[in-house]
Amino acid sequence: MLLDPDMSEEAYIEDCQVCCNPIQIQFTMIDDKLIRFESIKLQ
Repeated sequence: MLLDPDMSEEAYIEDCQVCCNPIQIQFTMIDDKLIRFESIKLQ
């Protein structure tokens, strides 16, 4: 999974590369460093 370092905070939905089920991705970056990452399986 590639994260865009130009985005300081983002949330989006994409299909899992392994099982193809949708997952919600949320992350926060400060000064190009990943501060928070969360993935939530959607049903």
